[in-house]
Amino acid sequence: MDFRTACEEVQVLRNAGEEVTLTVSFLKRAPAFLKLPLNEDCACAPSDQSSGTSSPLCDSGLHLNYHPNNTDTLSCSSWPTSPGLRWEKRWCDLRLIPLLHSRFSQYVPGTDLSRQNAFQVIAVDGVCTGIIQCLSAEDCVDWLQAIATNISNLTKHNIKKINRNFPVNQQIVYMGWCEAREQDPLQDRVYSPTFLALRGSCLYKFLAPPVTTWDWTRAEKTFSVYEIMCKILKDSDLLDRRKQCFTVQSESGEDLYFSVELESDLAQWERAFQTATFLEVERIQCKTYACVLESHLMGLTIDFSTGFICFDAATKVMCSGQL
Repeated sequence: MDFRTACEEVQVLRNAGEEVTLTVSFLKRAPAFLKLPLNEDCACAPSDQSSGTSSPLCDSGLHLNYHPNNTDTLSCSSWPTSPGLRWEKRWCDLRLIPLLHSRFSQYVPGTDLSRQNAFQVIAVDGVCTGIIQCLSAEDCVDWLQAIATNISNLTKHNIKKINRNFPVNQQIVYMGWCEAREQDPLQDRVYSPTFLALRGSCLYKFLAPPVTTWDWTRAEKTFSVYEIMCKILKDSDLLDRRKQCFTVQSESGEDLYFSVELESDLAQWERAFQTATFLEVERIQCKTYACVLESHLMGLTIDFSTGFICFDAATKVMCSGQL
């Protein structure tokens, strides 16, 4: 902008009235691939259509090399004009998202509103890809399934390493992210990210994945797997527009409502919960609970080999026989 143009614009602003709306356009430097020569014999002189300013080739992921084994990036000012000039295109990482313990979602955060053909991936440290928009629903499903498979494989490998430090009765069966529905949802957030883990006799509910042994003692909630019930919800049982959901009912009667992204995630959770319950029942074999029968304090023993036994808590006399 020259001085004369600036003066004219100032005069226009003075005559515009009390309210003025400005629209500002910003044009970045032309990326390198817009100024590439048409052929290898072309020199590096800017054309008439070019801005005349050069930008590093790494801006666009394009690199010039004399030889395929040469990875040195050359700036425009040092482009060679020899017949051996060769274009090479390489990926440039704009943002790196480690998939171990990361999560992904198609939903608008905290809601049951699903984005159309779009999703985002969030790393364990909170770094996010931003919204990734796919061209079609099929592309979106393919991406989500590929990401889910990679996360699952990484998690299984990590579980194997962690289990080396735990005894047989404290082995991890499952770890993964889901979304927990708030029992008293706020207006702007109905769902919150929750990390679930099945280890030994317990279901752990974390705000973040456990990394150290000490982290396992700081779970938000812990439940005994043989005293809770898991239910995969049908469409008629769903509370909102989220599809892949399940509930966990604790021994105290508390219902926890969870949502996952894919059908495969739901199937994986169901298999893991059944496995964890079976392993724990097989390990303990017998469990006794205090109960009341006709105003008398009783004991109820559930023996997974012989059946149910009810007895008087004071005299230990069996009163209802063995079933």
